[in-house]
Amino acid sequence: LITDAEELGLNGADLFANGHPWTSEVGLILNFEARGSGGPSYMFMETNRGNEKLLKEFVRAKPTFPVTNSLAYSIYKLLPNDTDLTVFREDQDIEGFNFAFIDDHYDYHSVRDSYERLDRNSLTHQGSYLMPLLLHFSETDLGQLKSLNDEVYFNIPVFDLVNYPFDWIWPMWFLAVGIFFVLLVFGLKKKTLSAKGILKGFIPVLASLLINGSIGYYIWGLLTAVYPEYKDILHGFPYNGHTYILAFVFLSLAVCFWMYRLVKSIALADLLIAPALIWLGICWGVAQYLPGASFFVIPLYALLASLLVMLYQKEPDPLLMWFLALPAVFIYAPFIAMFPVALGLKMMVTATAFTTLGFWLLAPLTARYTGKKILGTISFLGCLAALIIAHFQSDFTPENAKPTSLVYILDTDEKEARWATYEHEPSNWTSATLGKEKIGPDKMNNVIYSKYGSRITYSAKAPIKSIPGPVVTIENDTTLDQKRILEIGIFPQRTVNRLDVYTDKTPVSEASVNGIELSEFYLKQRGTRLFTHYISDNDSTMLKLSIPAGAELNLTLYEASNDLLKHPLMEIPPRPEDNIPMPFVLNDAIITKKTIRH
Repeated sequence: LITDAEELGLNGADLFANGHPWTSEVGLILNFEARGSGGPSYMFMETNRGNEKLLKEFVRAKPTFPVTNSLAYSIYKLLPNDTDLTVFREDQDIEGFNFAFIDDHYDYHSVRDSYERLDRNSLTHQGSYLMPLLLHFSETDLGQLKSLNDEVYFNIPVFDLVNYPFDWIWPMWFLAVGIFFVLLVFGLKKKTLSAKGILKGFIPVLASLLINGSIGYYIWGLLTAVYPEYKDILHGFPYNGHTYILAFVFLSLAVCFWMYRLVKSIALADLLIAPALIWLGICWGVAQYLPGASFFVIPLYALLASLLVMLYQKEPDPLLMWFLALPAVFIYAPFIAMFPVALGLKMMVTATAFTTLGFWLLAPLTARYTGKKILGTISFLGCLAALIIAHFQSDFTPENAKPTSLVYILDTDEKEARWATYEHEPSNWTSATLGKEKIGPDKMNNVIYSKYGSRITYSAKAPIKSIPGPVVTIENDTTLDQKRILEIGIFPQRTVNRLDVYTDKTPVSEASVNGIELSEFYLKQRGTRLFTHYISDNDSTMLKLSIPAGAELNLTLYEASNDLLKHPLMEIPPRPEDNIPMPFVLNDAIITKKTIRH
């Protein structure tokens, strides 16, 4: 099943889920997604209850290269995102699996989101899920997949997928707490730990967390100040985003290595208490508020095991320390890059904080290296090298083009016209039309809804063209039970693709568009935008409204056609090769504005 109109409201999935007779025969959904053009494909489930049985069947299907963890879905549920599977789950109680690759996000929904840019390895990874799952579930009773129980799960080399019940989360945390305090008391009694050394050990850990956390938190604002054109990549992940992640991972490592200078005189066992206690706090937080991430306790157990060894041995076996470092490397390290890739560079703080926390998890290993000042300097030079590379990658090219936008807005009431753009740093192509007299958005700011709430940034006076607005007729106007009921017809006079209707503060208690009712919940939460009609075949829009008796009807209509660059009355040159249309906004459009008062 291929569903379209996802970004308009999961419309294709909704039509099939709620209108097709086959829906009653569906027992499970395998939903393949892409939010970019590359990267590994992550599996995350959508259930109305627990995930236990779905997960066990997934393991039995034996996909070759599973990339998944219960944290991914926990975070997905917190974000304002849905997939086509969501409609089936919410409306028809059909659960299933999502498989999505999310890297190279800058291609998502752009004209470059194409087969040619698709990473073939990502497509192959999707296939490595599809075939074994099809074979397995074709022989599975799909009516027995629902469960009330949830499981924590994560993948790791050799073991592939590790899972355990949510019921284990708190016992595992309390066990870690018990082990920690037993080791603490034992070490203090044996005098292999000292209170003074333990307290001093908090200084480098907390200082590095504060410094690196601050760097990660503020760096996106600094980058967009130096390179304002990055703001025009609405995905929040520029073409050189991976290089920036590398740069600030290096910088975080440099800070951590330099922090060792503050603790030269501290025994390594003393130094491990601070990260162990901080990780106990983190594991409590995720157990309480983000239980899907409770597997973070596994690397903590490895750290506590390292502490136990060091309480008995001044010079522990290096191979043993390497072995105990593996859980942190395999379980925790992948999140350093995953979060800024998934959430954008504005969340670089996740990379710098995770690098710092991971570094101190590996303290039993890293502390053995001499020349930490030199290692810090090397890491800092790595950061500088990555920043230099990122600078040379910052220019837009035909391969990595600048998103640009231009619209023509004609106010048919005021007989005024303006050019407008959503670009923060207008390109030469855009500026050639806007001219030198461009101004800020002013009253243009509420013109058209966009996915990320992007607003018009600049506008300039434009010549008035003979572009007809819609014809609006009042088909019926009656008052009944203190309600004024209006039936309105909106008829386009040119080929159009979209109609946005806004209201003033007059409350609308009921509304329907072409016979489709708008819910009471939506009408209360909507703001000033009443609806958007994506028009096919130049269809008319029939609107029925209920407003308080005696209230004035006040509607503002924005009717748009996606033909700015092709319209015979416009003389817009084609974009250069290093420019592409900006996604997620109404672009390359001719818009007419019309106000209705009745």
